[in-house]
Amino acid sequence: MAVGRTQPEKPVSTEPTLSAAALLDQLRGRFEQLCQHVAAAVNQAPAGQVINASEEKVRDLLADFRQATYQAAVQLRLDAAQAAFPPSGAPADGGAATEQGAG
Repeated sequence: MAVGRTQPEKPVSTEPTLSAAALLDQLRGRFEQLCQHVAAAVNQAPAGQVINASEEKVRDLLADFRQATYQAAVQLRLDAAQAAFPPSGAPADGGAATEQGAG
């Protein structure tokens, strides 16, 4: 980077954002289920083999939860963006679209 050159400022996002509380509400049941499954996987592992017998199962459970969390977050942000913009209605000039085809 050359001396005296500054980084361009990043524009501030004006897009609607998702709510962490909404994400938590949506994932709470799934997280409780995840905790139950992780506990079961660890508890089912034989003594002296806990890591070897449960690590892969727990990793897979967490991977599924990570994917579900990301999908839910993206969907909530899309929903927020759609809610911010009302559905498009008829053109403001009334019948301009229909007049265009006549003639």
